[in-house]
Amino acid sequence: MDGYPPGSLDHNVPFLVVSGLGTSPAKPPPLDPELRERGILVRSELSAVDTREAKILLRFIQEADAANLPWQSRDNPKKFRFNVRTIGREFLLPPRCARLPDDLDAPPSAFVLHSPFSPLSPGSTLYPDGLIDTQWLHKHQHLIPSVYLCFYSLTSDPTLATLHDNQLKADINSIKNAISQSGYKCRLAVVILSDQSPSTVSQFQERLENIRRSTGLDPKASLFVLPTRRTEAELEIAVDNVLTAIFDQALEYYRDLGRHSRKKKARGIAPQPTVPPTSGTSHTLSLQGWNIRYDFKTAVFAEFRQEFDVALRSYEQAYETLFGTDVLETIPAWYPRFNDARLLADIVAIRVLKCLLLSGQSTAAVRRWQIHNDRVCDIVDRKGHGTLNYGWKAWQARWCTVMANLVEKVAFPELEPSSLTFFRPPEKNLSAERLQPWELLHHSGYWYRAAARHLVDRRAFAHSIPEQDRKPPDASSQIGVTRKAYNYDTYMCPEPHEEYPLTGPGVKHAQLIYDQLALARSEFQKRRQKRASVELALDACRELERMGEWQQILELLAPLWRSIAFRSEGWWDITETISWTLRHAALEAGQKELIVAIDWELMNKAFSRRQGWHYNIVKALDGSSVKQPIVIKLDDEHLTSFLQADFVFKYEQGKAGQTCPAQLSLISNAFPDAAPVTLGSLKLLAEGGLREILLKHEKNPNQDQPNKPVNLTKVIIKEVEVSRDDAVTDDSDEASVQEDTTIVLEGIEDLTLFPGQIRVFEFDIPLREPGDAKATSVQPSLNCETFSLTYNMRPGRAASSRHWFYGPTSKRKVIRPDPEEISLDIVNKEDSDATAKMDVTLEGNGVPPYEVRVSNGDTLSSSPGNNDRTLRGIHINTISSGESAAALVKLDPLDGPTVIDLSIRVSYYLVSDPSTPIIQDALYRLNIVSPFEANYELLPRIHPEWPSLFNADNIQNLSDKDAVVPRSRGLAQRWALITRYASFAQEDVQISDLEVKVIATQGNVTCTVSNDEAFPASGRPLSPKTIEEAQFDLISQKSSLDDRSPATADLAFSIKWRRADAPDTISNITILPLPRFFVTVSEPRVLATVSYSASPSSSGPAGSSSQLLFLDITIENPSSHFLTFGLIMEPSDEFAFSGAKTTTLNVLPIARRSVSYRLLPLVKGTWIRPTLTVRDKYFQKILKIIPTEGMKSDKEGVLLWVPPEESDDGDDST
Repeated sequence: MDGYPPGSLDHNVPFLVVSGLGTSPAKPPPLDPELRERGILVRSELSAVDTREAKILLRFIQEADAANLPWQSRDNPKKFRFNVRTIGREFLLPPRCARLPDDLDAPPSAFVLHSPFSPLSPGSTLYPDGLIDTQWLHKHQHLIPSVYLCFYSLTSDPTLATLHDNQLKADINSIKNAISQSGYKCRLAVVILSDQSPSTVSQFQERLENIRRSTGLDPKASLFVLPTRRTEAELEIAVDNVLTAIFDQALEYYRDLGRHSRKKKARGIAPQPTVPPTSGTSHTLSLQGWNIRYDFKTAVFAEFRQEFDVALRSYEQAYETLFGTDVLETIPAWYPRFNDARLLADIVAIRVLKCLLLSGQSTAAVRRWQIHNDRVCDIVDRKGHGTLNYGWKAWQARWCTVMANLVEKVAFPELEPSSLTFFRPPEKNLSAERLQPWELLHHSGYWYRAAARHLVDRRAFAHSIPEQDRKPPDASSQIGVTRKAYNYDTYMCPEPHEEYPLTGPGVKHAQLIYDQLALARSEFQKRRQKRASVELALDACRELERMGEWQQILELLAPLWRSIAFRSEGWWDITETISWTLRHAALEAGQKELIVAIDWELMNKAFSRRQGWHYNIVKALDGSSVKQPIVIKLDDEHLTSFLQADFVFKYEQGKAGQTCPAQLSLISNAFPDAAPVTLGSLKLLAEGGLREILLKHEKNPNQDQPNKPVNLTKVIIKEVEVSRDDAVTDDSDEASVQEDTTIVLEGIEDLTLFPGQIRVFEFDIPLREPGDAKATSVQPSLNCETFSLTYNMRPGRAASSRHWFYGPTSKRKVIRPDPEEISLDIVNKEDSDATAKMDVTLEGNGVPPYEVRVSNGDTLSSSPGNNDRTLRGIHINTISSGESAAALVKLDPLDGPTVIDLSIRVSYYLVSDPSTPIIQDALYRLNIVSPFEANYELLPRIHPEWPSLFNADNIQNLSDKDAVVPRSRGLAQRWALITRYASFAQEDVQISDLEVKVIATQGNVTCTVSNDEAFPASGRPLSPKTIEEAQFDLISQKSSLDDRSPATADLAFSIKWRRADAPDTISNITILPLPRFFVTVSEPRVLATVSYSASPSSSGPAGSSSQLLFLDITIENPSSHFLTFGLIMEPSDEFAFSGAKTTTLNVLPIARRSVSYRLLPLVKGTWIRPTLTVRDKYFQKILKIIPTEGMKSDKEGVLLWVPPEESDDGDDST
């Protein structure tokens, strides 16, 4: 709230002036020289009380000053709240009436004088038609006290008692007369200090009664006697009692002022100025303007009384009158009073928000905040300079900051950081409503972040200011000044040449944005909103980059970069953004170790590739001055790497004293075009009795590594004694021989690792001790001229033989199983003939009815209504010995894929031994899959017909006795349903027909689907795993124009097909259900269509060889609201266009309108992007433009195809 005039948004508490305590008065507020010259001096002739007790009393009174306390101090049990100002013995009141202009010839008695702060006085800044400004607030906050509190001492000397009492009475009466003659209604209160104790002060009762009678002060409210011979705690209680008593007097003072303002408003007349305005077309303030002044004054006086509900009603009345048709609507935008009225509207709105928050209505305050934002946006769009400029974004940022400041000043307990809550629950009277999340009052960090985003937009608009407007104004030329005044909104922000000058810094946008982001991040961090705080930290670092504050970036991002949480959760985009920003700062700040660490991580292809980057870790410090190589140690606890390691044993068990084959694999996940990495050494640390394994690099020119994605190398390792302090190299001088030594397993191999390659080192490890053994750490080391790097990582996989790599062999035998065919052949291998019966059982989800046919011709079917899918006692003829009988199981069509278990039980007896039954069982699993899969896309299209409210055919004749079903005459919309289907069969199939059926509709809508594609009689072949596409036209129409609710439809995609090797069989039909689609919508749609003119003649002139494109933008309004849209077409280097660059389109309810543009492309054979913006003027939302036939879109907008020249097509065909 710092951007508003001082004092305009201060919290109003009664103003108390304390006179006569101490000799060090507070510094008086600045006063206009004219007001100081004509001010009314209130002066006391007696000296100030300067005793020890007086200083204690002064300290207690100053501690009671509530001017800088929180607005809702829940820890203060005292009911009084004052804005305290201490003075000596003099106080200057402002003059009651203004001075007449010096050039008037008439006598002063002929004019009616008014306040110097009134628009009726010629010397006022509001003269003649101003509403109200902060001078009036300053007057009541700092110039005119509600209570004038004077302190005097009562002498105990009997010889001086009469003299001092007379002086005291004369001084009090003098102050009373001065206040009375000033015309102000300030209350006077007197405190008489006595050096006696409360028990002995009664001896002065007669003197005190004489003073009371002579001054006419009320002993209960205006005259107080304060014995000072007591403890400090008792003095504090006495001071509180005095302040409590005079607080009632202060409230009564402001109540009288509020009553006086209401009486003035009730008169219903606009007062006349002292001197009528005569310059130009000046006019006086209207009656509605005076009502705004009266309501504003009434509300401010209610605030002084801490009656926020009364203040809220008066502020609301002033606000509605200000935005009415008689005040703000009548002020032209170029007139300075327009910005004055906007400033007053902001002040009133902020005070409304303060009253709502102080009364606990947080959700209502958020709604009121949004209402003021929308109303100001509307009036600025209609009367001002619009909202597409830096001035509007500056105001929006300030408006968000105001809400953040209000939330901090009110200090709700529910939003304290210790509560860890993000928003305050709604009021009880709103708890039953369906509230949007943004209607709840969030903590101040939410509003600071919104302010930062508006400031980013402000900077973008400022950087788009043309150069001619960024020049300082020339006093000799008024054209540029006038044009700037009409094109730019400079309300509470600088002029264009100051906002973004051609030379000089201008407004420090980056600093403004960073300040808001820092405040927001602090609030999010306090509530442990880690991800939001990291996002804000990234945004803040982008602004710090603009300012060149590299050290601050390091302090902010380095702890975040070292946090492994984002990497483990897969937030690679965040990690990448942090890394590149931090690397830039580290390069500028000379943090070489950090540069190498970041480059080591960014080699990973999990990040996005940066164009032009070398991706060579050896070049990490190119361009940096390095006097001697630096030593860098990294580990996988703080950053990831493009290298991964694994270590496995070939066998799970081994014997001590023997060797066990093991493999150490190193995987490179670097970018394919990255430089190969040559390691200086590779160390493996293990536990469980295994020695350290050290592989050293030695170049092998005969090794063909780039062509091998997996390179398996067998390494011979041997025991070597090396220094314990340097187990990586064996270069040591004579002084190090005496150091402790250790034995490691050392091998030599080419350690060059190419991008995407897996290096596998296989070796035999001697097992020394019994127990469990496993690898704990793998440490690749890299040495170059500028640095030496060691990376410590843990093996990523458990030691298991299933991850063992095998080398290539010259020949492999691959056995492919034949496809299984389930046939029921019952073979008799007995020595005698057998008589058999068969039971067939099908189990699973969705088992269909089926029938079984045996070789003797009998056929049995399962019961359709029976869930038991078992057929028992199927009779089979006698099967001779060595012969077989066949059975066929035929299933009914299935609804979908399923798994069925087929169980066959054959019970038989031999003819030679009929008394002995024998049983044989067999179980088969049938995995039935769908032959096709498809995906679907529903795209909008323009329906040529649009319903009309004025069509006579829509009128139904109610006199007809026959009930006739009316056809649909409601809103119709056209869609294109694109299906992409693929065959999952193992052989070719023939597609004979495709169809989309409407299964059901919801929402009183009728849908028709058509397809113009014809299939040949023999069908269209479809190979396995081949994707084909089909397109259908879908037209949906509501039954009545009165029904505009959204409607949905359930559709099914039907494929009629047969196998390619069986052309004469009956076609199969596969029905694939589609997801439920919305086929009519109630929201406005913006559709783009493109058409092309006839190809230009080759014989025409060279300049006319381009083909015209016609772009039509159609806005459909299916709602019942009158909508207004703004269209802006930006120029482009790819085409020239004719049409309205900026236009406003009014669309009636249940109507649609189109705007056409003609585009002349400047390129050939490519896609062009028209930068077209469609904005809803009321909701200030940008509508998405939907492409139709011949167009496509991406996240930035729609794209149009420009055909190539005919000559180009001919070249391509050859």
